Amino acid sequence: MGIDFVVHEKGDGVGVVVVEGLKKGQECTGWIMQEDELIKFKILDDIPIGHKVALHDFKPDDTVIKYGTDIGKVVKPIRQGEHLHVHNVKTKRW
Repeated sequence: MGIDFVVHEKGDGVGVVVVEGLKKGQECTGWIMQEDELIKFKILDDIPIGHKVALHDFKPDDTVIKYGTDIGKVVKPIRQGEHLHVHNVKTKRW
């Protein structure tokens, strides 16, 4: 069993994909580094290496936390396992 995505700590809302070729419908394993725990769920989109996967459902205006840091706000609903990127999350700076 390999690790497909990593999460810094339990409070994070996203994991970062660390393998090539995650495909829609695939059961994936994530490692929560700080707590040294594994999580598993089904990926709902193809997600490229280095991109983010949602660890739980988000609704518009929710804050997204990555590596313990606010990285933006949700602009359309996101489900656990979906690709989380610029099409559904925007910076709060502008």
